[in-house]
Amino acid sequence: MRPGLRGRCFFWLWGLFFWFGVGSAGDTPPTEQPKCTDFQNANPFRGTNLKVQFLLFTPSDPHCGNLVEESSDLQNSGFNVTLGTKLIIHGFRALGTKPSWIEKLIRTLLRAADANVIAVDWVYGSTGVYFSAVENVVKLGLKISSFLSKLLVLGVSESSIHIIGVSLGAHVGGMVGHFYKGQLGLITGLDPAGPEYTRASLEERLDAGDALFVEAIHTDTDNLGIRIPVGHVDYFVNGGEDQPGCPTFIHAGLVEQGGVKIEPLPKEVRVYLLTTSRAPYCAHHSLVEFNLQEPRNKDTHIVVTFLSSNVTSSAKITIPKQKLQGRGVLAHPTPQCQIHQVNLKFQASRQFWRKDRTTIVGKFCTAPLPVNDNKKTVCLPEPVNLQAGVTVCRDLKITCV
Repeated sequence: MRPGLRGRCFFWLWGLFFWFGVGSAGDTPPTEQPKCTDFQNANPFRGTNLKVQFLLFTPSDPHCGNLVEESSDLQNSGFNVTLGTKLIIHGFRALGTKPSWIEKLIRTLLRAADANVIAVDWVYGSTGVYFSAVENVVKLGLKISSFLSKLLVLGVSESSIHIIGVSLGAHVGGMVGHFYKGQLGLITGLDPAGPEYTRASLEERLDAGDALFVEAIHTDTDNLGIRIPVGHVDYFVNGGEDQPGCPTFIHAGLVEQGGVKIEPLPKEVRVYLLTTSRAPYCAHHSLVEFNLQEPRNKDTHIVVTFLSSNVTSSAKITIPKQKLQGRGVLAHPTPQCQIHQVNLKFQASRQFWRKDRTTIVGKFCTAPLPVNDNKKTVCLPEPVNLQAGVTVCRDLKITCV
């Protein structure tokens, strides 16, 4: 996890579907409440001794973490063997502090799914120097595997276990899955760490063989996130690099196999999607297309902007030289039928000695994604003349279905 970085941008996409707060717990009888246990705080200057805590959170009390070490602790803390179990493993903690995002993630999971949620607190082993934390990955994997064996004794099935690993914690989850020979139900890697893992062997990092279904969500591949695919399906949000509206949150699949229904399961499939910059971040995707009347001897760049009420969304279309057609994908927060205007701007080439007065003529079309038939495609009625550096506005009339 990036040192000192405000809870990391990758978490905001989980909020795309489930970031709606937490409902109050139901009425409970006036019995003695168990003592709540919080995450540890470590001193980054005292090494990285591995002191692990397993904290159980249940639907009946999403705010209270119960320290569970033995099977008896689990049985006395409200652990329900008939429910699925979600294990959260945080990543590198440079300053030895509790992850700022952990409580919101726990409550979000408990709101979205009726499950046992167990947070793995390894702050002591993840602080200080990053490479020292990496050395603790195998030892932590063994600790977690030993803990999971206690769940299996209670009657929990391997396939009902869902590991959610963040950054370095994603590779810890992969290590645990490797120890269980890929029979755990689901591993979700949130920005699996890149340093020390890009060239690592499959046994050392998260990969598609570590669970029945492995998914990874990439939002930081230009910095500390891994660039290569590591699961059955890898989601590269907004290209996997800089995220609009950061900081804040990420989701693929709280449901079984992330909603992917393919047999046999693929390996290393890359999925690309866009988001908006404001909550709830979900976006409608439109295909935008520009067709030149004549080819050019250089690449042509056109910025397309959709306007709806007071919201604007933009994307760039690039038409390669000697080609007539260019396409792009534009993400916008409102349905396409609420977009009332499109602005087109042909980007001027860099000419320091005089103004670029080049003019192009072409046809603009758009369609909501996925494009299932040509009936959804809407084109401007007449060709558009675009002069370099000048914005052209056109009304866009799309019928709401």
